Amino acid sequence: MMQTATDRRKRTLDLGLAALFAPVLVPVSLGLAVLLWRGQGRPVLHVSERMKSPAQGFGLLKFRTMRPDPGDAGVSGGDKAARITPMGRRLRRTRADELPQLWNVVRGDISFVGPRPPLREYVERFPELYADVLRTPPGITGLATLVFSPHEQWLLARCATPEQTDAVYARRCIPRKARLDLIYLRHRSVGFDLWLIWITAMRAFGVMRPGRRMPRPPFGRA
Repeated sequence: MMQTATDRRKRTLDLGLAALFAPVLVPVSLGLAVLLWRGQGRPVLHVSERMKSPAQGFGLLKFRTMRPDPGDAGVSGGDKAARITPMGRRLRRTRADELPQLWNVVRGDISFVGPRPPLREYVERFPELYADVLRTPPGITGLATLVFSPHEQWLLARCATPEQTDAVYARRCIPRKARLDLIYLRHRSVGFDLWLIWITAMRAFGVMRPGRRMPRPPFGRA
């Protein structure tokens, strides 16, 4: 796929922010890795195949927040809640489990801002939808993540079986997130990305609650 000027600016922003954040995030990540290793054992990291384009997958890194299950598959719903470790629950609350994804950003697998990278099974089930959504690189945070994630968690937490989780996610979550991802795609710019990163940081540090209405975004052309 030919890289546009917007894509080049986005990649430059990602590398610049990665260099800026690394002196803080790398030591914090190493400290968390040691705590997780001592507190819940190995493996410390969880690698999940995700898609960065309709045809290209990659290994998305996270700190492990669940007890291992060889048969684990699909998105996380209420059917997996009992497997979340006490340390994992705290990491998820602040999204600190996603700190290893800084390496995915440096590698070029994802951006800081964009649609959340989907599982292969959903890209294959909804090829036309993801052909549109993945015209921009997936990201750690994004408009759909900030706007819809609390409601998505509420919906999935009520699911008692993997089949129910899959049905709710496919029917009620994917279409709504895709609409928001396409709004982001139409308005993406460096300024919009920085605004979304700022909102994410405010929520991670508890300054802004997830249910609180976000200020008006600085929509502008890339």
